[in-house]
Amino acid sequence: MSKFKVTFPGNKKVDISFNNFEVKTDQAKKNEGDETAPEPFEIFLSSIAACAGIYAKSFCDTRKLDATDMHLYLEAFFKEGQKLMDQVDIMLHINQQFPEKYIKPIIKAMNGCAVKNQLHPEIKINTAVAYLAD
Repeated sequence: MSKFKVTFPGNKKVDISFNNFEVKTDQAKKNEGDETAPEPFEIFLSSIAACAGIYAKSFCDTRKLDATDMHLYLEAFFKEGQKLMDQVDIMLHINQQFPEKYIKPIIKAMNGCAVKNQLHPEIKINTAVAYLAD
């Protein structure tokens, strides 16, 4: 596993270095930041989306399925009056040529996402697929 180095370049910025990569974070202006980079929680959510996305793309690549225009959206929902997530919706949009017989299997593949599977079991995950309009 990588070793992560955290530095503090100024104001509310926090940078993380590992391997040959650097991830920059900041806070929103309402939280006294400069909004020069995503907040850490946004990076956390984007890692779930990226993980589900690579599982979907790999599924297509393995079966030589056309992934043209394929994309997904992730939306997080929180407990009322709290900052704790209680639901994550992942919607994969596929082209009209995507075979219907692979809908359930690609959902199963996306549900294998290692990042998503680290979430607390009480957080409901809804993974779905929708065909893009022509």
